[in-house]
Amino acid sequence: MSMQKILPRVYGLLVSNIKSSPCCTTVRLQHSKSDVNEHRAKVMARGLPEKKPLPKVNSIILVASGKGGVGKTTTAVNLACAMKVIEPDKEIGLLDADVFGPSVPLMMNISGEPMLNDDNLIEPHINYGVKCMSMGLLVSGENAVVWRGLMVMQALERLTRNVAWGPLDCLIVDTPPGTGDTHLSLAQNLPIDGAIVVTTPQSAALQVTKRGVNMLEKLKVPIIGLVENMSHAICHKCGSKNFIFGNETKQTADQMGLKIIQSFEVDSNMSECINSGKPAIYALPDSTHAEKYRQLANTVFKYISNKNMAEDEASEQ
Repeated sequence: MSMQKILPRVYGLLVSNIKSSPCCTTVRLQHSKSDVNEHRAKVMARGLPEKKPLPKVNSIILVASGKGGVGKTTTAVNLACAMKVIEPDKEIGLLDADVFGPSVPLMMNISGEPMLNDDNLIEPHINYGVKCMSMGLLVSGENAVVWRGLMVMQALERLTRNVAWGPLDCLIVDTPPGTGDTHLSLAQNLPIDGAIVVTTPQSAALQVTKRGVNMLEKLKVPIIGLVENMSHAICHKCGSKNFIFGNETKQTADQMGLKIIQSFEVDSNMSECINSGKPAIYALPDSTHAEKYRQLANTVFKYISNKNMAEDEASEQ
C-alpha cells in the first residue's frame, strides 16, 4: 500500500483514539483582557532593577532625541548653564550619557582624567558652576569606545552611582540618539522626573522623534515638552523668516499631544560657541538664544516645583 493511502488512515486512527479516550480531554483556557495585561506586567517586571535615587540628587531631567544631529547636547549644555545663571544658589549637574560619542567635554571646555575622593568616588569636573561628568573624560584622545550593551550599562552605572554628584538640586542628563540600552538603563535604574525631547523641523527628524517619544512613554518617563532647533533662518537684509528645513513641528507636536516649550532659529554664532567651549548663555548673554535658554531653564524649574508640590499633596492624602 502506498504512503499516500497509509498516512490518512494512520492519522484517522490517531484522531479517533484521542476522541474516544477518557483521559484525553480538550481544555480551553479563557482569560479576560485584564488577566492578560496583569500577566504581561508580571513577566515584564521580572529581573528589572529596583529604581534607586542618586544620593543627595533631588531631580533628574533627561534631554533626549530619537534623531542624531538635532542639537541635543547644545540644548543640554546651555540648559544646565542657564539654570545655574538664573538660580546661582542652586547646584546643577550635567551628565554626558553618550558613551560612544561624548561631546560635553568640548562644549563645556573640560578635560583631564577626574580624581577619586576619600570615599572612592569620582569627583566631577566643575566649569561655569556646573558639575560635569562624561565618558570623554575617562577615554583619552581620539580612542573609540567599542563595547557591547552590557559594558555600556556598566559604564552608566559608574557614571551615575560612582560619581560624587551630591548635593545637587537638578542633574541634566544628555542622552545619545536612538532608543537603546542607555535610555532603558537610565529609566529602569533612576527615578527620572521628566524629559525634554529635542528635534528639528525636517520630516525625517520628526518621524524619528515620534519613536523617541513612544519610547519615553513606554518607559513611563514624563515628557516636559519639545525643543525645536533650527526652526528657521532670519534674512539679515529684510528680517524675514525662511523655513529652510520645513515647518511641520507644530503639527507633529499636536499629534503627539505635546507642547513646543522653546524654538531656536539658525544662528552661525552657535557654532563658534560650541567650538570654543563657551556656552551661548555666557558667550552671547544678550542674544536671543541666551534669552530663550533662560526661559527654558525657568520652564524646567517650574516643572520640577509643580511636580514636587503634587507629590507632596499626594503623600499627605
